[in-house]
Amino acid sequence: MRLCGTRRIGAAVVSVAIAGATAPVTSAQAADVVRSFEIYGFAQADYIQDFNRVQSDWEDALRPSKISVEDQYGANGQASLSVKQSRFGVKGVMPTGENTAPIDFKFEFDLFGVGSNAGQTTFRLRHAYGEWGSLLAGQTNSVFMDIDVFPNVIDYWGPAGMVFYRNVQIRWTPYRTDTSQFAVALERPGNDVDSGNVRLVQGFEGTEIQNNETLPDLTTHFRYGSGWGHVQVAGILRRVGYQYRITPADRWSTGYQTGWGINLSSTINTFGDDKLLLQVVYGHGIASYMNDGGMDIAPTANFNAETVTNVKSEAVPLLGVVAYYDHYWSKKWSSSIGYSFTQVDNTNFQDPAAFHKGQYASVNLLSYPVENVMIGGEFLWGKLTWNDGPSGNDSRVQFSVKYNFGTKL
Repeated sequence: MRLCGTRRIGAAVVSVAIAGATAPVTSAQAADVVRSFEIYGFAQADYIQDFNRVQSDWEDALRPSKISVEDQYGANGQASLSVKQSRFGVKGVMPTGENTAPIDFKFEFDLFGVGSNAGQTTFRLRHAYGEWGSLLAGQTNSVFMDIDVFPNVIDYWGPAGMVFYRNVQIRWTPYRTDTSQFAVALERPGNDVDSGNVRLVQGFEGTEIQNNETLPDLTTHFRYGSGWGHVQVAGILRRVGYQYRITPADRWSTGYQTGWGINLSSTINTFGDDKLLLQVVYGHGIASYMNDGGMDIAPTANFNAETVTNVKSEAVPLLGVVAYYDHYWSKKWSSSIGYSFTQVDNTNFQDPAAFHKGQYASVNLLSYPVENVMIGGEFLWGKLTWNDGPSGNDSRVQFSVKYNFGTKL
């Protein structure tokens, strides 16, 4: 799931000068567009040795939200071997006729099961989109995220505090140059609704609460880059809706809160191929776009030991931070070190065990002994803090071997 840099992926990259052009091309340019098709990917095996414990379906990645608190998941010291990171994809360019821009397309999947497939080695769609001129349609990285901030780590999930969401979208990029671009998109809504302690209120014991998604999310970003690196400012505006009924005989009642967020990210080139990777995101009701942790909307109420009144909903405030440094010792050795966290401002009526803060840190040493081969080890640490204070942490080491492959037809 987690795409990082060219060095980590190692597959060849197709580059077509006029792909994504925002204006019709000349007849001569159209004639130069050659139909292309590339197969790429890698086979990767990971050995992970946990010193503590995470939820069993998530042993092959370090997500702070899945870390055991108060020994809830059993004994410490688990071992796992996995090929779930292995990836396969195709991409290419298709001409559309004279005087028009070509279509860029991409279809890619890995084997890391999530959702109902969590813990399984199964096909998982990553990208499925086409782009013609300034119009992109399909599933790919959200306009609200910045993939270039993902560090050169071998853990599958990556920094907790990063905006990371591959979403179905219709994207328009009206302005694009060699150094900058502006994009706006309508993206598939996906509200994470926390029912909190509502069912503990007398008369509300059987209440059903679920998400209600009546409008797409609106995302946008502006990116500027040069020889020193790049900076990107992204924004999101969304209707975080919910619906509920107290008994099965009742009609559904609806409500919503306005979610919004600002994501500022940058990569700064330092020495040689080294990079400093930075991101700060803040918003209300944006947890579903984060790499890990939190809920978009949750209940708040006035209450004391005897009564609960004025139960309402709130778009939960969230802060995410990423700070990493990618260092290349030589063409054959690299390291990445850094820290990240996601923290939410819980409402006063959320469950005591609701996610409050997830922290993530790692350091690695990776070797590239020959072309298309990576062998490396990584130490990772994570910590989960609950709403009412208890916390748990996990330390682990990961050893990975990856073989890249690819051919252009």
